[in-house]
Amino acid sequence: METIRVDILNPKAKALLKDLANLDLIRIKKDKSENAFSEVLKKFRSKSDEAPSLEEITKEVEAVRKARYEK
Repeated sequence: METIRVDILNPKAKALLKDLANLDLIRIKKDKSENAFSEVLKKFRSKSDEAPSLEEITKEVEAVRKARYEK
């Protein structure tokens, strides 16, 4: 079995893919990576009282970069 990712540009192509799936020639699965990331973001945001400021984000990014380059 080979897995490929297809970006559908025309709705007619989606209908063709569904027809192929109905003939059991292909299997269509939703891409979980996008949904999983959104779910993680929602989870973190729901536990937070307020969003971090731009300064706090910048400070954290710089600290991580500094630690990475010190290795």
